[in-house]
Amino acid sequence: MLSAKVYSQDNQEVGEINLQENVFSVSVKPELMHQAVRAHRAAVRSGTVGVKNRALISGGGRKPWRQKGTGRARAGTGRSPLWRGGAVIHGPKARDYSIKLNKKVRRLALKMALSTKYAQDELQIVDKIELGRIRTKDFVNIKNNLGLKKPLIVIAEKSNNLELSARNVPGVEVITQDSINVYEILKHQELVMDKQAVEKLQERLG
Repeated sequence: MLSAKVYSQDNQEVGEINLQENVFSVSVKPELMHQAVRAHRAAVRSGTVGVKNRALISGGGRKPWRQKGTGRARAGTGRSPLWRGGAVIHGPKARDYSIKLNKKVRRLALKMALSTKYAQDELQIVDKIELGRIRTKDFVNIKNNLGLKKPLIVIAEKSNNLELSARNVPGVEVITQDSINVYEILKHQELVMDKQAVEKLQERLG
């Protein structure tokens, strides 16, 4: 069983917490974490761009003029791509960019990312982070006390005061433990978790 020191938001040591080896000390395979990052980034792509082809555009059911005898070129529909108001040839189509990743692989990649932060001494556990009001200056004071630069802060439950106070600080992100993912962990320099978030995460992944 691993252990880590627990600090207060004033950076005072207040105890220790046991960490499960099968969550914070698994062997790391970079290619697996790479797959998880690709899947996460692909999932946030909208893929909603699209234009109408001749099958989708309205109108054009009636032949504009007879086939022969008018002196004009043949025309079968008023919605031809050559005409104003017509369809688009070979235009972009809406598509799904998501990459399928098995649940076991996602969980293992998350454990690897957590293990990487623990091994590199970039994991910091705090007892809890509390703000009595929404104020960026108060959050910056806590951040400076803990010696943080651009951390990902993981909390057990939503806290509007903390999330809104940290929103305007560059490089800082606050998420709940059920939203944690490999991409966010690896993107930030430090990983900060409150004690309750660690316990819930270990219960979920252990």
